[in-house]
Amino acid sequence: MGLLSPGPPNAGILGPALTKDFVSRGYEPDKTIVFERKAALGKLDRLPELVAELVASHVDVIITMSYPAALAAKEHAPDIPLVVTQSGDPVETHLVASLARPGGNIPGVSEIAGELSAKRHQLLKEAVPSIHSVAVLWNADDLGMTLRYRAAEEAAPKLGMIIVPLGVRAPDDFETAFSEMTKTPPDAILMVTDVLTNLNRQRVIDFAAAHHMPTIFEYDSLAHDGGLLAYGPNVEDIYDRAAGLADRILHGAKPADLPLELPTRFQFAINLKTAKAIGVTIPPSVQIRADDIIE
Repeated sequence: MGLLSPGPPNAGILGPALTKDFVSRGYEPDKTIVFERKAALGKLDRLPELVAELVASHVDVIITMSYPAALAAKEHAPDIPLVVTQSGDPVETHLVASLARPGGNIPGVSEIAGELSAKRHQLLKEAVPSIHSVAVLWNADDLGMTLRYRAAEEAAPKLGMIIVPLGVRAPDDFETAFSEMTKTPPDAILMVTDVLTNLNRQRVIDFAAAHHMPTIFEYDSLAHDGGLLAYGPNVEDIYDRAAGLADRILHGAKPADLPLELPTRFQFAINLKTAKAIGVTIPPSVQIRADDIIE
């Protein structure tokens, strides 16, 4: 089983969660299944080289995390079944033809960016009704994340909100974004998560804390890191379903006959410690809907 991530080792699909999903299906690591883990450490230009290493290792299936990793595997290992996760909308990025019948070798777990973006704006507005302008930080070099930003931009006006676009392409760009937000402060920050923004997440959280800005993120782990709110798919569920698709392929299913599945479990997290620190009171009607309250 080839595992390809643009980020650090031992995180995401390279961490223990995905391994446990295969163990729960009867596999024994290093006996009945061998994991070949490849981490680009944020250096996306290395992805084709890492794919070549997986091909040389004769992996039966490749599971990827992120759009850049999925694209690299599609282009450089076209004959190996590919299960994609956290890659944005695979139809909009042209990784696949459709959700129901992706075609080729690419099933996986897709996303519903438009609905999720609208939900995040709604939660922000309900948590802090005074919010009007939201700065969106995203990796402008990642098509999957750019489409997610566009979904946020499209959803905002329906709630009477405006988006301040702050695309980043490298770690140094965050200082430029912070400078822009210092000159013209938005009411809140939404961060779209990929390897670049995730590796710099603490800088965003610290900036928001220093300027008493509410934040909303896509994964509950970032609320535990100090973000105010987080709403998005349950990552463990995504990995479990990816393992299930890979298992079906290993048992003879044709990848072209498998669908791209949509997330069905979502997590809403609130960090009340952060709320108190920035002077925000989250209404009880919002708190009661949270799956995870951090105090």
